[in-house]
Amino acid sequence: MLEHIRSGDWLTEERARAYALIVAVIGFGGLALIWIGGGAMTDRFGRPIATDFSGVWTAGRMLLSGDAAGLFDPWTHFAFQRRAFNDPNVEVYGWHYPPFFLAVAALLATMPYVAALAVWQASTFALYLGAIRAIAPAHRLLIVVAVGFPAVFVTLGHGHNAFLTAGLLGFGLLLLDRRPVVAGICIGLLAYKPQFGLILPVVMVLGGHWRAVAAAAATVAAMSVAVTLWLGPEVWLAFLKGASFTRAVILEDGITGWHKIQSAFSAFRSFGAPLPLAYGAQFAVTGAVLAVLALMAFRDADRRLLAAMAATGALLATPYCLDYDMTILGVAVAFAAAHGVEKGFAPFEKSLLALVWIVPLMARATMMVTGVPLGVMVMALFFGFLAARALAEKPDILAAPWRFARG
Repeated sequence: MLEHIRSGDWLTEERARAYALIVAVIGFGGLALIWIGGGAMTDRFGRPIATDFSGVWTAGRMLLSGDAAGLFDPWTHFAFQRRAFNDPNVEVYGWHYPPFFLAVAALLATMPYVAALAVWQASTFALYLGAIRAIAPAHRLLIVVAVGFPAVFVTLGHGHNAFLTAGLLGFGLLLLDRRPVVAGICIGLLAYKPQFGLILPVVMVLGGHWRAVAAAAATVAAMSVAVTLWLGPEVWLAFLKGASFTRAVILEDGITGWHKIQSAFSAFRSFGAPLPLAYGAQFAVTGAVLAVLALMAFRDADRRLLAAMAATGALLATPYCLDYDMTILGVAVAFAAAHGVEKGFAPFEKSLLALVWIVPLMARATMMVTGVPLGVMVMALFFGFLAARALAEKPDILAAPWRFARG
């Protein structure tokens, strides 16, 4: 058995396609069973359909009603949600995003709830699939694998924005060399999820992608000015106050459940570690990820391996990564698989890719039942493997002359 795992010969194209289709059928069927049988806006358990999306849609409704600052106050926002769903007992979901994202929320809020959800999921899912297709245009199997990726159904079930994040990140990393301005704009737009931006400046600056750096900075600056002119400077004060609630209650106290947050910080907190120790562990992981990415970017490692490491590292480097955010791993798998098809797969690589693909299905349940932070462990293993693969392909990477590459 070990030899089959090492060679990966068990994972044929036919099996990969079959596994993906099985997960897709079960995933879509399961969501349909949950969503059908409830009310007009709620599922059979009385929750908003695609739970977390209700927080975005009602935030947009609050904005359209003229209460831009109030939507950052959890209790004001929760009360509005209950009125919007005409149910004082409906589950409520918070708004945790910078003011940039309010433009999207307001646009979606102009539509009825289910229609807005359908538009949101379909458009962002298309962006995610478009990124996978662009990363590996010659490998159609990856589209099937991307559709059946278990994280897709976690994202659909929550109505979350992971498709948008994965799509923007995928196109941003892919286009750094070919279309640096477009890449920079995609990366700049990711400012709505700032926790995933820790590693991107390192990759861009130390990779010498200066035009992308300028485009990303200009994009963030333009969005900041536009939001300030639109909603006034007080919206930033409201955001900072709301962010304190998110940090204290959701991240540090783990009110959503440690098993849902896939980070070193959450793992240590789930073991009962005090805050300083948990933050210290996360700081160590983040520092290691940044150091390795800095070396690989500066020494001009293979672009696809570096992109796969950057996507995986974006998840590892933040203390606030939920299991639906693991949709980003779809981008990492696509880059790594495209590289493997062209250059040949290393021992254990195909089996590891399969493990990374399936882990979003198991991460939450495994941590809930056993306490083992499987998601973080697999992501760390994958990141380390990619780094080792890059070093194996370019063993002189540690001795190569220091330089700044592109313009």
